[in-house]
Amino acid sequence: MQVDKIIRLTTLWLWGGFLYYCIELWWRGYSHPSMFILGGICFVAIGALNNYLPWELGLVWQALIGGAMVTVAELVGGVIINLWLGLGIWDYSALPLNILGQVSLLYSFLWIPISALGIFIDDRLRYRLFGEDKPRYTLL
Repeated sequence: MQVDKIIRLTTLWLWGGFLYYCIELWWRGYSHPSMFILGGICFVAIGALNNYLPWELGLVWQALIGGAMVTVAELVGGVIINLWLGLGIWDYSALPLNILGQVSLLYSFLWIPISALGIFIDDRLRYRLFGEDKPRYTLL
């Protein structure tokens, strides 16, 4: 892997981790370092959508895919962090439509607009910091 690509991905991962951590602090009042790691991974994955899918794919579809990606990542992360390692960082068992107490499908809907915002931020960072293509969007 090229050094330039490693620097780009690390920069985006740090931005994503920071933003995810801040969202948790704002929403719940606390977070955990593992959420920084998971947030960075989600941000990089959502940002990669434009690298693998055509720019013409509507923002709504990208946000839906991003929201699903975050939900799956939180489920996998929760199973590892909370169930296997027993850290008990979060537990959504009391919420309706939860899966193993690690994700709530109600919260999954919140990740859709947050993913859309993440797409904008990622595209802007890639354009401004790394000289990548200027972002362009279609709604659907």
